[in-house]
Amino acid sequence: MLDIQLLRSDLQRTANRLRLRGHEFNVEKFTELEAERKDIQTKTEYFQSQRNAFSKQIGNAKAKGDLELVAGLMADVARFADDLKRMQGELANVQQRLNEFLEIIPNLPQESVPQGSSAEDNVEQRRWGEPRKFDFAVKDHADLGTALGGLDFDTAAKLAGARFVVMKGGIARLHRAIAQFMLDVHTGNHGYTEVYVPYMVSGECANGVSSLTKFKDDLFRVEGRDLYLIPTSEYPVTNFVREEIVPRESLPLKYVCHSPCFRSEAGAAGKDTRGMIRQHQFDKVELVQIVEPANSTAAHEELTGHAEAILKRLDLPYRVVTLCTGDTGFAAAKTYDIEVWLPSQKTYREISSCSNYEGFQARRMQARYRNEKGKPEIVHTLNGSALAVGRTLVAILENYQNADGSVTVPTALWPYMGGVERLAAAAQRA
Repeated sequence: MLDIQLLRSDLQRTANRLRLRGHEFNVEKFTELEAERKDIQTKTEYFQSQRNAFSKQIGNAKAKGDLELVAGLMADVARFADDLKRMQGELANVQQRLNEFLEIIPNLPQESVPQGSSAEDNVEQRRWGEPRKFDFAVKDHADLGTALGGLDFDTAAKLAGARFVVMKGGIARLHRAIAQFMLDVHTGNHGYTEVYVPYMVSGECANGVSSLTKFKDDLFRVEGRDLYLIPTSEYPVTNFVREEIVPRESLPLKYVCHSPCFRSEAGAAGKDTRGMIRQHQFDKVELVQIVEPANSTAAHEELTGHAEAILKRLDLPYRVVTLCTGDTGFAAAKTYDIEVWLPSQKTYREISSCSNYEGFQARRMQARYRNEKGKPEIVHTLNGSALAVGRTLVAILENYQNADGSVTVPTALWPYMGGVERLAAAAQRA
């Protein structure tokens, strides 16, 4: 949620910055709500001061033993108490309407975010690795995995419908190995604490990291319960600090979590319907950092580097792009997308998004720390996929394929594969 003090002090500039990301801030409505709030708050404070003044007079009258004056003052206090109660109710009402208005306003983009309206305006920052040159016709991961007997989309459709997959044999093991490898690197080399979390969160938790009102159609809800299947483990992990005041000496908090993720893909009809690129259920290894505001820019670069390290160890070519204002997600102030090379598509495809949310999520969650002066202050939150496990599997199948249809296992994963260095059809059937 945006800092309301920023809106109050610099409304027009804030509205202009929101316009850069395609959001038309309703200045008139905000101004009306603020004027109503100010009026009610002024009246509330007046009735509070009058009640307090009469209460003091009652104390003085009792001390003097003037019971008649006490009775009269008590009647005045009762009248002001009724008025105060009414105004407090009106103040709570306008505050709720103001919060509901603010909850659907996206975060402000950082000044360093390039301006643009779509993914076409994203800016490439760097590339790593050279795409492999094949001397045979490459196959996509769906054909490769199916021929190996490891990807079964037909059985998945029978079980749950479109956008699911059943994995078997060596490919199922490779999928598990990828996740374990990522966890080991992030805990052993990057200083993250591994956590295991519920795969469902309450509406309050979901609203803490994003806007439930705005994005609830993207989530799967448990019927009859205020529970939502997580679209990413960012949802439960970031909420660790909801309504908490974290000791400054505990920061930064760095967590890594492997979990399944569930997305309705309500707005993705017709997109990536083939294979594993866009599914209703997939696995991710997620990084979350909770930091002091002064350190969030550096933490963003660090976290992105941690995600890149996985691709380097797997020797998978990739590039990093900065999302433009119009392509940046609702809650993010700045996002780097990491895109891995897919030979079958002859292009780079997203495998990770690493975002700095600054104080936007923390303000919604009331997540704070005690600063150097001991005063509570909003923390900054960051997260990134490191990496999406299914898309990493896709990239390995395609980049490590051989002319005979087999797939070489990346060297970094050999310790997790029980000595298996190559996936072939015969091995899958066995």
